[in-house]
Amino acid sequence: MSNLNVLTVSIKPLKVLMAALLAVVVMACGGGGGGLDTSGANLTVLLVNEGSGIDDRSFNAAAWRGITSFFGDTPENTTYRGRFYNDLFSSTADERMPNVRLASEQGVDLIIATGFTFAEPVYVVSADFPNQRYLIIDSFVDRANVASALFAEHEGSFLVGAAAALKAIEDGIVNPSFGFIGGMAGPVITRFQVGFVQGVRSVLPNAEIHEFYANAWGAPQLAMTQAQQWYNSGVYAIFTAAGGTGMGAIVQAREARVAGQNVWVLGVDSDQHEDGIYNNAGNSAVLTSMIKKVETPVLYTLNRLRHTEFQGGLTVYDLAMDGVDIARSNPALGPAILAQIDTMRAQIIGGQIQVISTVAQAQALGLLGANTAARD
Repeated sequence: MSNLNVLTVSIKPLKVLMAALLAVVVMACGGGGGGLDTSGANLTVLLVNEGSGIDDRSFNAAAWRGITSFFGDTPENTTYRGRFYNDLFSSTADERMPNVRLASEQGVDLIIATGFTFAEPVYVVSADFPNQRYLIIDSFVDRANVASALFAEHEGSFLVGAAAALKAIEDGIVNPSFGFIGGMAGPVITRFQVGFVQGVRSVLPNAEIHEFYANAWGAPQLAMTQAQQWYNSGVYAIFTAAGGTGMGAIVQAREARVAGQNVWVLGVDSDQHEDGIYNNAGNSAVLTSMIKKVETPVLYTLNRLRHTEFQGGLTVYDLAMDGVDIARSNPALGPAILAQIDTMRAQIIGGQIQVISTVAQAQALGLLGANTAARD
């Protein structure tokens, strides 16, 4: 990991570093694109993030993938980093507001904030910088200069839950139970959880489903410990919606399968198939992943900005808009199961299956108990 990849320094030196860095960015943008075709608009972008940063192999990584691809780069080959784009990492909650303000002071074309925890900082700071354009992902900020992107995570999570339940039936598991690991409670993670529970119960109406909230995005040991406990008690599959924290469950699932346990983990945000590989044959402990295509609103907003069509407001990216999906990388998720999943997918898009998205709805249907840690 390079020292520019995740900036885990205090606010004061961070200001000095970013001011110098973005001075280079602005100078480079004024001096031409260096062969980059930006259709007459050499845009500058800052990604403001937290948790495990752009190397979380999940949510932030997907946003970073969208940014790099817009400029013709890849996450592995960031030729234009420091010229047209960069990231600004918040290592603690106290750094969110100062970092959004610091980014706003630089005069870049677009600031992208990943996560609902940035909603208040973006709301407050965007009022002080009315000419600055922002994209916030996973929250709605009601400002004219803020484009907000939400996802129908519950729709994709329904499919992941159904896939896990169908796999349990295929494996002949009697009374399988399942687990959900959340990062920090809030409406977004609730959509993951209730969609997953509904998907499992659509196949196995009486399935037991446990929950655990780590209250952290970058604490994999917490997920690893919980996953170990659950697997040893007979839990068949665990779904994580916890950013970098969820990597702990993937590590534990790999170890469990090496030890001969027939258990699975379900990835989130990006296709985490490769993270689950545990032997030389290339077998993965990640049965499938709920793909949240964070790069979709990133690319959509940047392309609109490139053509001077930026507009604030809310867009919800669902199955129909290719905002969410299910990963198909693992051969263990065979054609018979995928055919059933595709039928469900079409039924969700067509309205035949109504997927719930809130705690209140889930409790009314008996999908979540009164003591759930989930919050709307």
